[in-house]
Amino acid sequence: MQWFAAPEYWLSRLLVQRLLAALYLTGFLAAALQFRALVGSRGMLPVPRFTARVPFRHAPGLFHLHYSDRFYAAVAWSGAALSAALVAGLGDVLPLWTSMLCWAVLWALYLSIVNVGQTWYSFGWESLLLEAGFLAVFLGNADTAPPAPVLWLLRWLVFRVEFGAGLIKLRGDSCWRDLTCLRFHHETQPMPGPLSWFFHHLPDPLHRVEAAANHVTQLVVPVGLLLPQPVATYAACVVVATQLWLVASGNFAWLNWLTIALALAAVDPARLGLPVHPRDHGTTPVWFEALALALTAAVLVLSYWPVRNMVSRRQVMNRSFNRLHLVNTYGAFGSVNRTRQEVVVEGTDEPVVTRRTVWKEYGFKGKPGDVRRVPRQYAPYHLRLDWLMWFAGISPGYARPWFLPFAARLLVNDPDTLRLLRHNPFPDGPPTHVRATLHRYRFTDWRELRRTGAWWHRTALYEYLAPVDLAALARAGHRPPPPVRQGDGGRGR
Repeated sequence: MQWFAAPEYWLSRLLVQRLLAALYLTGFLAAALQFRALVGSRGMLPVPRFTARVPFRHAPGLFHLHYSDRFYAAVAWSGAALSAALVAGLGDVLPLWTSMLCWAVLWALYLSIVNVGQTWYSFGWESLLLEAGFLAVFLGNADTAPPAPVLWLLRWLVFRVEFGAGLIKLRGDSCWRDLTCLRFHHETQPMPGPLSWFFHHLPDPLHRVEAAANHVTQLVVPVGLLLPQPVATYAACVVVATQLWLVASGNFAWLNWLTIALALAAVDPARLGLPVHPRDHGTTPVWFEALALALTAAVLVLSYWPVRNMVSRRQVMNRSFNRLHLVNTYGAFGSVNRTRQEVVVEGTDEPVVTRRTVWKEYGFKGKPGDVRRVPRQYAPYHLRLDWLMWFAGISPGYARPWFLPFAARLLVNDPDTLRLLRHNPFPDGPPTHVRATLHRYRFTDWRELRRTGAWWHRTALYEYLAPVDLAALARAGHRPPPPVRQGDGGRGR
């Protein structure tokens, strides 16, 4: 079938696969380095407790068959190693079926991690990585020309990402309709980056241009992705430029980079004047064509649910309609906070809490804390605790499942938990009490920055968590994890 092959897109496919493998690598590294405190057998939301109450059919994955911390680590590090090999080009030197198997293994490993990740993995870009990763299984390798149907499925995916985000904004917060959301967004976004302060202080007319341009790039430009060339290439370039703007303005894990990777599937390099020489691909196997066409038919059927969601007046963001996270609906920032509230966590080593108690603040890696600290760039790496702390500042309900277990682990200086933090004010011994207070944060202006050297100004609002000790948490049913015995290796008990 001549129409099936699209050899002119070989460079686009290569870039999509390399970027996607790099983002898989990022996801597996984040899982390997953070899981013990978050979902490990001694973590805040342990996997064994989750799998005991949620059956396999509701959250399929390897950890329903067996769990131990060592096994989880083996899954995460194996995924990281395979991802790195695919970044280096392993997929193009293997036979086609073996290359497809590598991508399928990556998808299955990451699906297993996401499906037991609970609230720590409740972000839209987890499903987006899984959906894109599943499509990548059928992109082929250097043995075959890129399959046109699968390239179209990638275009359809990035269309849903962008168009869904545009619709949820138009239907959601009124500030998107009156073009004022960007007055607040750069300051109140989950994790500002090093340039967010400067974006926030752009003149108001430019903020209005930003908001208007967002509507164009998310509601008009995505349609171009589904049109013939060269329109699709130009639309993809606009998507890439827009996503790079977002990369510069904040930390959104790998959402922006993954959207860029998907958009590249619509780029015909020749339309951009790139000197791309055609490759001599072999004949596409019939079995591969059959699988790609079956995938296309399945995606078309499963697209009913996200399309119905997009046209609904009650559109929701970031929902999977099946346990495999295939053909999902997406969206971001349907509403924008007008003020920034941050939970500040502190401890004391004094035996009795009084009005004169000296409290020392814990430092987080990414979220605002020390007002003089410049916001850091972490994306595409995902600091899961820091992101959930942002939600905790919006409403205590978001933190209810894990905040007291978090406090319990601080009270014993749990090493796995402390690795998620930038600064532990009690290196020589655990605190006797911890507490949390809610603060209002705002960016300083130019004059304040020059005078004080502070990027933020903060004002205490109210007590978020009254001072607690281990006895109080034990009475509430939140006991700290037992210390790891030498040689135990963190096995699930």
